[in-house]
Amino acid sequence: MDAIRTWRNDTLGEAAVKALKKNGFDAAYVKTGAEAADLVAGYFKKGATVGFGGSMTVKAIGVQDRAKAAGCELLDHNAPGLAPEAKGTILRRQLTSDVFVSGSNAVTLDGEIVNVDGTGNRVAALSFGPAKTVVVVGINKVVRDLDEAFARVETCAAPMNNKRLDRPNPCVKSGTCMDCDGDTRICRIYQILRKRPGGTDFTVIVVGEDLGF
Repeated sequence: MDAIRTWRNDTLGEAAVKALKKNGFDAAYVKTGAEAADLVAGYFKKGATVGFGGSMTVKAIGVQDRAKAAGCELLDHNAPGLAPEAKGTILRRQLTSDVFVSGSNAVTLDGEIVNVDGTGNRVAALSFGPAKTVVVVGINKVVRDLDEAFARVETCAAPMNNKRLDRPNPCVKSGTCMDCDGDTRICRIYQILRKRPGGTDFTVIVVGEDLGF
């Protein structure tokens, strides 16, 4: 069974990378999160500013520790004890960071990157700003097309992140998106990157393991 699962993950991951490259992204497939962390760490230079998009995938592979060890300045808006003003400053500084590292809600086999945000700091940085952008996605985020991508957001990413963030939104009870209207809604900005944004240095690393929500 493990061999069959590995074959499936490798085949799907390599197909996604091929499509991403066709759309202008630099892209690579690796089998493990540890390999992905090594690739990401290769972009870290002493004194560089490194922004993070609040990704559970990035957290899981230990990239922040690698950036700290490399002598980088970490721009982490989820760091404990931040006052609202300090958090806002970090969110804005992420947009002009030397390296911005994020996950994604979905990547299609047509080479499109799909994200849904509440504040917009992640989708803004993925569009323009940082000198280098790196997106890391587990094989669980690779889907057939845009329909499957948004279905994944509604049935998996959104409810699970609402639960993680302890938001009192209907999807926490239903387990799926209810298209709520409350002030605590976190699904507010919907982004599709069909091609690499013009003028950006953008790398996508697809990992043959399940990572993040």
